[in-house]
Amino acid sequence: MPLLALTDIWKRFGATVALAGARFTLDAGEVHALVGANGAGKSTLARVISGQLQADSGSIALEGRTIRFAGTREAIRAGIAMVTQETSLAPDLSVLENIMLPRFGIPGPLDWRAMRREARRLIERLGAEAGVAIEARVRDLAVGQRQIVEILKALALDSRIIIFDEPTAPLSPHETERLFDIIRNLAALGHGLVFVSHRLEEIFALSDRTTVLREGSVAAEAVPTRELTQGELIRLMVGRELSDIYARSDTARSDTARKDRGTKATTDAPVLRLSHLSAPPRVRDVSLSVHEGEIVGLAGLVGAGRSETLETIFGLRRARGGTIELDGKPFFPASPREAIRAGIGLIPEDRRGQGTVPDFSVRENLLLAHLGAHRGAGLAYRTRDGAIRRLLSLLGLPEQRLLDANLLTFSGGMQQKVILARWLLLSPRLLLLDEPTRGVDIATRSSIYSLLRRIAAEGVACLVVSSDFEEVIGLCDRIVVLSDGTDVTSIPSALVDIEKLGMFAAPRSSAERTHTVLERLSARYGGTAFWIGIERGRVFCFDRVGKDPAADPGFSGGEFPEIGATRIPAALERRDAGFVTEPDSRLATLLVPVRGRSGHDLGMVGLTLAGFADVPDGAALARAVAEDLGAEREREAA
Repeated sequence: MPLLALTDIWKRFGATVALAGARFTLDAGEVHALVGANGAGKSTLARVISGQLQADSGSIALEGRTIRFAGTREAIRAGIAMVTQETSLAPDLSVLENIMLPRFGIPGPLDWRAMRREARRLIERLGAEAGVAIEARVRDLAVGQRQIVEILKALALDSRIIIFDEPTAPLSPHETERLFDIIRNLAALGHGLVFVSHRLEEIFALSDRTTVLREGSVAAEAVPTRELTQGELIRLMVGRELSDIYARSDTARSDTARKDRGTKATTDAPVLRLSHLSAPPRVRDVSLSVHEGEIVGLAGLVGAGRSETLETIFGLRRARGGTIELDGKPFFPASPREAIRAGIGLIPEDRRGQGTVPDFSVRENLLLAHLGAHRGAGLAYRTRDGAIRRLLSLLGLPEQRLLDANLLTFSGGMQQKVILARWLLLSPRLLLLDEPTRGVDIATRSSIYSLLRRIAAEGVACLVVSSDFEEVIGLCDRIVVLSDGTDVTSIPSALVDIEKLGMFAAPRSSAERTHTVLERLSARYGGTAFWIGIERGRVFCFDRVGKDPAADPGFSGGEFPEIGATRIPAALERRDAGFVTEPDSRLATLLVPVRGRSGHDLGMVGLTLAGFADVPDGAALARAVAEDLGAEREREAA
C-alpha cells in the first residue's frame, strides 16, 4: 500500500485548467521526483497535497484512507509538510524557537529544557550535514542553513511526507550537496519525499522514481529514474525533442568576434570596464570588462559579491572605491534612473520581490522600465505598442494576456520573459542579468539562451550572474570568477570545466588550509609554492606563494597558460613522484596530488626551487605535504 495516492485530480482557475486528471503515488522511504515544464501543474499538485489548495474533483488516500484537507493545518496534523525555496521562518527568533514555533499555540507553560533535547535529537537525526546551532538567530544563518531549519520544523511536527518545492534554487553547490545528503538520510529513515525541481541533473542524482506532468496531465507516471535518459525526460516534459540548449547560432554575426575576445586581448574599448571596484561589505576589489556583443559570466558561490557588483553598476549601491567606465567614460550612477537613461538594464535575482509589482497588470509590469527612461508629461505607453507586439511574438507570449490584472497568474518562466521584454523595449547598451533562468523549465531556459545570443549578436553587451556553473560555461563567451568580493580570474569558457570553476570560486576561507601549506613550503625552502590543476595541455593556477623571481614557475594565481609556455614544462608533463629538473634551467619542481575527503581530485600542490645543488628528498617531502594537508583538513573540520 502506498503512503500517499492521488487519483484523477482536477483543478481549475477560472477558464484555466491547471490539473486534468493528474495521478501521483508516493511510497515510504523513497524520493519521488515531480517534474514538468513551467505551467505543467507541478506546484498546483504539490499545493493540493499540502492542503494549500482543494482539488475540484478526484481522491487523495493516505495509507489507504481517503482524506480531504480543508487547509494546511489539517495536512500538517496528518503528517504532511512542505519546504520551499522561500522559507517561512521568523528571522528574529532563534533556531530552537522556529523549530518549536507550532508548540507556542498549545495552552500551558513551555518546557524549554525538553524542547532543547528534542531539537538536538532532530538535528542528530539529520546527521552531521545539518550544521546548525539551536541558539543561533535565524537572521544570521546562510540560506542553506535556513532550509535545514525548515526541515527540522517539519520533523518536529512528526511529518511522514515532506514536499521539497524547488529547494535548491537559492543554494550554492556545496549547500545543495548537503541538502541532498539530508534528503537521503530522511528517505533511509522511512519518510516519503516529493522532490520538485527544474534541474535535470538533480532529478537523476537524487530521485528513485519520476512522474512527469505536461499541461496538467500525466505524461509519465512513477517511472524508475534509472530507466530514463536526459533526452527522454526532456521529451516527456516538453512533448518534443529538444536539441542542445546551449547550441550557438551559425548566423550570429558576433560569434567569431566573441570567440576571438575569449582567447586574446582586443583593442576596441569595452562597453563596461570596472577597475578595482569596491562597495563594502560584499564588493571588495573587482576588475572586469564587457565588450559589445559579448556575453560575460560572473561566477562564484553565494556571498561572493556577484549580485552586489551588478547592483553597484546599476546605481542600487554606492561605490566606495575604484572606477566604473561606460563606453570609455567615467560612470557613477546615483540611482537606477541614471543607469536606465544611460542604456543599462537589470534583471534582478529576486523575481517576485524586485522584478514585479503584483498589483499591476502584465502590461504595466512590462512598461515599468519605460517609465524610468521616459521624459516629459504623461505615460506615453502608446509609443511602445509596436515594439511590444514584436517582442511578444519573439518571446512566445500571448498578446491577449497583456491585460491580465496580476503578473503572478503567469508561470515563473512567463514572468521572466516579461521582465526580459521590459528591458528589450528600451534597446539597452548593457544588460545585467542576475540568475536569469532560476526556477524556469528547460524549454524556457533554451529560449532565453537563444534570445540572449540574438541580442548579443545585435551588439548588446551582457553580464550574467549564475550559480549554475554548467550554464555559465555553456552560455557565456568568457567567465570572471569572484571569490569573497574579489575577482580571481577571467577565463574563456571553452578552456574551463565545472570542477576548475569550483576550485577558482572556492571561498578563501575554504582554501585557507591549502594556502597555509603553500606559505609553509615557501618559507621553509625559499622557493615558489603553488596549487594547480592540469588539463588538456594547460595549467590552471588557483593559488601561488613566493616572490623569488629565480624560482618563478611561469604562472601566477588566476592564470591558465599552456604547459609549454611555463618555465617548468618537463615537471608538468611528467608529474613524477619526486623532483623533476628542467633540462635547460636550474629549476627543480615537486608535484603532490591533492585529494578531498571523499577521494575526488583537487589538483596538485607544487614547489619550484632554484639554485639548489642538492634538492630535498622528494618522496619524504611529498609525504610531509600530504600529512600537512590532512592536518589542516582535520583542524578546519574541528
